[in-house]
Amino acid sequence: MRIVDLIEKKKMGGEHTKEEIDFIIDSLMNGVAADYQISAWLMAIYFKGMTQKETAYLTDAMLRSGEVINLGEYSDKVVDKHSTGGVGDKVTITLIPLLSAAGIPIAKLSGRALGYTGGTVDKLESIPGFRLDLSIDDMIKQLEKINVVIGMQTQNLTPADGKLYALRDVTSTVNSIPLIASSVVSKKLASGSNNIILDVKYGGGAFMETPEDAEKLSQCMVDIGKNLNRNITAVITYMDEPLGRAVGNSLEVIEAIEFLKGNIKTGDIAELTYDFASLALVQMGKYDNQEDAKKYLREIIESGKAINKLRELIIAQGGNDNVIDNYATFATASSKVECIADKSGYIHKINAHDIAYASKILGAGRDKKGDPIDYSVGVFLNKKTGEEVKAGDVLYTLYSNNDEKTKIAKESCDKAFVIKDCKPELKPLIYKIIK
Repeated sequence: MRIVDLIEKKKMGGEHTKEEIDFIIDSLMNGVAADYQISAWLMAIYFKGMTQKETAYLTDAMLRSGEVINLGEYSDKVVDKHSTGGVGDKVTITLIPLLSAAGIPIAKLSGRALGYTGGTVDKLESIPGFRLDLSIDDMIKQLEKINVVIGMQTQNLTPADGKLYALRDVTSTVNSIPLIASSVVSKKLASGSNNIILDVKYGGGAFMETPEDAEKLSQCMVDIGKNLNRNITAVITYMDEPLGRAVGNSLEVIEAIEFLKGNIKTGDIAELTYDFASLALVQMGKYDNQEDAKKYLREIIESGKAINKLRELIIAQGGNDNVIDNYATFATASSKVECIADKSGYIHKINAHDIAYASKILGAGRDKKGDPIDYSVGVFLNKKTGEEVKAGDVLYTLYSNNDEKTKIAKESCDKAFVIKDCKPELKPLIYKIIK
């Protein structure tokens, strides 16, 4: 086989065999194929697409390009959840202790993030002492001991994906559904679980702007699972404003703790956490329907089992569990600036990008890998969409360590809020579930 012939085949709309895709990925990894050749192939995929089988073959080849975690007997028992990302998305931190307390083993690999806010790793590292650089052996031992573990993604998992993404990023081929789907699913499969729930977000604060595009991506990822004999469920969720009220690393962990303590009973974070957790219980055969599962999950929260499981997780991974009882244990911003509404009415919209930009300016996000982030800063939304506000009420609060950054962040947040006289009609958080 020759790379140039395979580029020509895809350029003309042909369908690759498994052997051809394996050859391309092997050539990428061993350096036989030049970057410009792989780039040309990616561009051909961008315009001509891939079939279900091709996308599954590509996912499998990327999966096998590096280390695959073997969870042994836990592979069919463990549930893994992945989100395509969103502003203020701390559902992973609320969901994992809750599911573990409900008897579902959870072994999750999370990553850092570029852009507006930190990833799950950054958020959890705001807990003093919390370690995520665990070996696979250590992860399995902890899973056996306390039924839950969170580790950090390494470069040894799906290295082909990293190489392909670097080329996609500079050749304007990122926004290709088969390439996105194979990238997401290959990393999830490399993490060792055969049961995966995907949170695919759409809207102004998400990667996919429309529900139709999110549905195409979701269906593609579910189809990959079917082709590779994995149990994948995709939940399409609306993300046009930040999830919850906190945007910023330690602020988001505190909000997650408040939910697990039972102090946040309603709102988007509570709704999505219960939806995903109940879906997992049904998927694993623990309950026949989500409503009964949700009733059980609420009992776990009220009993204190969920917050105790988070405490157990923090202690097991070297963290200071005093954060649960005393939020001053977290790094604290030097200034807390309450920003006031200048008119009365109802919140109709909170632009996620504007809030995210403010959080990044304050120091909660990064521009490139390796950039330091400030765990203590961020934005707290005192008012959310649909809520009534009166002139003089606190609209949002900035946590900052720099006066000049506070000024810029305030300008961005002021622009984010849309207040009107009438009460808005809220969109449902979940658009569709695809199995």
